[in-house]
Amino acid sequence: MTVTPADIQLAAYRIAGHLRRTPVLRVSPTLTFKLELLQHVGSFKPRGAFNRLLVAKEQGALTGQGIVTASGGNAGLAGAYAARELGVPARIFVPTTAPAAKVARLRTLDADVVQVGNEYAEAYEAAVAEAGKSGALLLHAYDQPEVVAGQGTIGLELLEDLDFDTVLVAVGGGGLIGGIATALGDRAQVIGIEPELAPTLNKTLAAGELVDVQVGGVAADSLGARRFGALAFEAVQANNVKSVLVTEDSIVAARNELWREYQLAVEHGAAVTYAALQTGAYQPATGERVVAVICGANTDLSTIG
Repeated sequence: MTVTPADIQLAAYRIAGHLRRTPVLRVSPTLTFKLELLQHVGSFKPRGAFNRLLVAKEQGALTGQGIVTASGGNAGLAGAYAARELGVPARIFVPTTAPAAKVARLRTLDADVVQVGNEYAEAYEAAVAEAGKSGALLLHAYDQPEVVAGQGTIGLELLEDLDFDTVLVAVGGGGLIGGIATALGDRAQVIGIEPELAPTLNKTLAAGELVDVQVGGVAADSLGARRFGALAFEAVQANNVKSVLVTEDSIVAARNELWREYQLAVEHGAAVTYAALQTGAYQPATGERVVAVICGANTDLSTIG
């Protein structure tokens, strides 16, 4: 199933009353941050979660059984928040490696948290089994049409707020970049930024097909999807999206600088776009107007600095 710009426009109308319109921060004449870390529960993920749940509610598929999802942290937070706001229960499967800060936050949202496996993929298998057994609605972290369309609403906001040439987007499973690329189409270049130790899009583009990728590193809790989403792959191919890799050290340094220079406390996965600019992994042309999406804030603050 293809996600279209019309789907994203419908998602924007549907979720408008449930989401914050996040601001932009103009850093220089040619660089702007999209501050999606200021979204509810600290990441862009509620956009897709609300769209998925609201569509299901319209169709009568959101029942008292609530929702089930798997997550490295942020998708679970989004699902738990959306479920609580819509009055249904949420069971969230997370790997045992999920950051303690994210697990603790999940519990404050009244979610039933189940820790299983060492990677997102293992938590996802458990979530699928639970949804089949209980009849709860399965919310995928990134590879459902409603989720991709919801994330794409960021692209619509950028088009309304700014003039720009290029958007740098952190890449995990691909829901965010797939949605933004679809929303923007040929109106801007979209570049995926990934850690060298979690190069899921990079290796998928090189193979020309969906492949399983070994993932790890400091940003694996949010960018550690082993397999790129099918919907997002279709979108990045259709819109000529490219992948740029950044090192572990550059991610850590960029995260520290975002705090030191801009007072933005972000998780490692959210720092990759700035890391690409700081290291020259992505080098804008003279006068090129770049937007760096800063996508998540759920982190242990004691590790910044």
